[in-house]
Amino acid sequence: MQTPYFLIDKEQIEKNLKLLRHVMDDTGCKILLAQKCFSCYALYPLIGQYLSGATASGLFEARLCHEEMQGSENHIFSPFFREDQIDEICQICDHIVFNTPAQLERFGSKAKDAGLQIGLRINPECSTQEGHAIYDPCAPGSRLGTRLGDFENAIRCNPSLLSLIDGLHFHTLCEQDSDDLKTTLDVVVAKFGKYLTSMKWINFGGGHHITREGYNIDLLEHCIIRMRDDYHLQVYLEPGEAVALNAGELHATVQEIQPQDEHGICNIILDTSAACHMPDVIEMPYTPPLQHAKPFLSDDYNGLNDKRNVYRLGGPTCLSGDIIGLYEFDHPLQEGEELVFEDMAIYSMVKTNTFNGMPLPDIYVKESPSNTTLWKSFGYEDFKHRL
Repeated sequence: MQTPYFLIDKEQIEKNLKLLRHVMDDTGCKILLAQKCFSCYALYPLIGQYLSGATASGLFEARLCHEEMQGSENHIFSPFFREDQIDEICQICDHIVFNTPAQLERFGSKAKDAGLQIGLRINPECSTQEGHAIYDPCAPGSRLGTRLGDFENAIRCNPSLLSLIDGLHFHTLCEQDSDDLKTTLDVVVAKFGKYLTSMKWINFGGGHHITREGYNIDLLEHCIIRMRDDYHLQVYLEPGEAVALNAGELHATVQEIQPQDEHGICNIILDTSAACHMPDVIEMPYTPPLQHAKPFLSDDYNGLNDKRNVYRLGGPTCLSGDIIGLYEFDHPLQEGEELVFEDMAIYSMVKTNTFNGMPLPDIYVKESPSNTTLWKSFGYEDFKHRL
């Protein structure tokens, strides 16, 4: 197999799915795949065996669920729905969540007449993020979700809006534990509790790191059961990373080892790119796990490569910031050596791009330890037709 390529471990996906299914069976909740995180539809039939369906961020993802996870629930949320797409959305989706009362007023009756369950995304204004403001929907000035004051003003102006709403949706977490969910849920109940008694369901959104080692599943189940028993609500969750956590690798090859510079940095050029193949490394930012290496956290590089195998890994694009990270290896690197980045199923394949004409990595599925198959192969035509 020629690098760079993604390798998706089907057995790890199923392991994650079994744990999520256990939560569903324990509590009666419904869990949906967040396709914005992982949309490798080769595995949708398997995912559909365990989960209740999928959630989409727009028409194309909704189509993907409709086509590839047939018979499952198909939910959609978007900050804004287009007039020229809403009819098709109403034909293929089961639930639609609007971001604002204005969107609800514009399209709610049409969706209700088409038989969809209608939701409104709320902003509880309760931030539990630490260090990742780009992923905080409760940050000041957020455009995501409706604040309580705006919600109640809209109802006073148009009381019939409340009768359109079947459920409330909030999404405030990003790879977090259930203690942050409980904190958020307490605020949701305090602010919106008087409206929950007239609802059919509540959606806790995504960001729940349920399949991560050490995650507090008991507290998650307590939160679900609380809403089920106190308000008689069907509870939905929409994790993405929990479905595909630790289930993907990105394989790359060392192309060139540059001499250590006057700052003590030894740059390595790989045939993969942070900017093109793992943009979250730059956006979040974070240093991805790498086999046989650990992130190097010191700023003192001088003389390191006389004693330790410390290298800065970067891509072959013209972007000077196309840096994957600084690592300390357990051995000296050699040109032609293959490196394996871990946990690359989530927010990786869905974000790849062809900046600088970079080829997209092929995608392989590891069906079992002895059976790996090529699922997708990309070439020049894929680059050309994206322009």
